[in-house]
Amino acid sequence: MNVSHPPASAAAPGADAFTTAPGNGALRSARLYLCTDARSGRGDFAEFVDAAYAGGVDIIQLRDKSIEAAEELDLLAVLKETAQRHGRLWAVNDRADIAVLSGAPVFHVGQKDLPLAAARTLLNGNAAIGLSSHSPDQVDAALAAAAGPGALDYFCVGPLWATPTKPGRAAVGLDLVKYAAANAGADMPWFAIGGIDHSNVGQVVEAGASRIVVVRAITEAADPAAAADALRTALGAARS
Repeated sequence: MNVSHPPASAAAPGADAFTTAPGNGALRSARLYLCTDARSGRGDFAEFVDAAYAGGVDIIQLRDKSIEAAEELDLLAVLKETAQRHGRLWAVNDRADIAVLSGAPVFHVGQKDLPLAAARTLLNGNAAIGLSSHSPDQVDAALAAAAGPGALDYFCVGPLWATPTKPGRAAVGLDLVKYAAANAGADMPWFAIGGIDHSNVGQVVEAGASRIVVVRAITEAADPAAAADALRTALGAARS
């Protein structure tokens, strides 16, 4: 199945895009966020990310703890070129030094990773920053961090279901999605994450999410573009 979505913007945001309104707009309009490893066993990273963007993915994050920094930077150069060609966003996980060196427009951290203030200092305002949250208290903290200088730009809630990409992390269920939907204002983008696929994305939307992060639903698909397109269609029922 061949699908092609129009670029999210006329020109892809650069590393300093999030100091300006257009860069923030690209993040706010994002619906489908994909995390992928380096696809070392397949050797098709460039082809895969191209297909994912063509299918409607808005943001692709490279997350692979098994690769060294030099290889990660090489792959991020490929991801950057592909994202710019499609007019989409791309992200770095955990490593602020890699984010700075690669010029990533989006940087994501977990609860036990680099603190927000430290990340802001290192990135010098040149990237949007997102944070994982796993409980109502952490959602509240993320919302509080969205105010003021050096603010958080988005957050994720999950994992909704148990997933092998987060071994040992307890599933939080759809109640946390409902909590985020009830408490986050329209100006704070947030994504549901964790075990979301084509069989349950409707439940996630019904619980109140309009943005999702997926992994295996696209990385394990025989046709990544078609898989992304189907998820975008499902998200069409959600209001931004």
